[in-house]
Amino acid sequence: MLSKARLDRDARRDAILDVAQDVFLEEGFAAASMSSIAARLGGSKGTLYNYFKSKDELFEAYVLRRCVLNLDDIYVVRAEGEGPREVLTRLGRAYVGRVLSDENLRHFRLIIAEAERSPEIGRAFYEAGPLKGAGRLARHISEWAAAGKLQVDDPMRAAHQFLALCQNRYFKERLTNYAPELTPEQIETEVTGAVETFLRAFGPRGG
Repeated sequence: MLSKARLDRDARRDAILDVAQDVFLEEGFAAASMSSIAARLGGSKGTLYNYFKSKDELFEAYVLRRCVLNLDDIYVVRAEGEGPREVLTRLGRAYVGRVLSDENLRHFRLIIAEAERSPEIGRAFYEAGPLKGAGRLARHISEWAAAGKLQVDDPMRAAHQFLALCQNRYFKERLTNYAPELTPEQIETEVTGAVETFLRAFGPRGG
């Protein structure tokens, strides 16, 4: 059981990350400062440095927390008795709705801009977010293949292919602000098409 001191420290850390996220999004990484974050938080810069040694470390913590939130929202545990079609459809809706949302793309643009300056930020984001998410889906695909529900030689590659099918049509439009946030009907159309294409490619043969 966590001690009250640990819980208080965790809550304080989350509060810092909430404020830092707002400042990074509003000002960008370069313009944001530990002083401005501390001032908005209502504490001293010294207190902030007790949790994060530098602005880079704070930014990386913000990035990793975003990844955890996205993974938890998208890659939910499948329910008892659900097969590939049901799980992929539910996951695809959550994936497209989350990844192509206005909120998520604001964070994505900020993170990608900083990846040019600090490749380690890009690696941390990719490993904790897209790569880990694909890995979760690959485990499902591997289990379905073992049960004869899919024919897949490389579950990880198949996972990446499914996710690409879900987002590819609208990703550049949304990233460049060419098109508005997708409607539920657009999401449903894209996901249905992705699931059908995936199952035609990897479904069991001859049955």
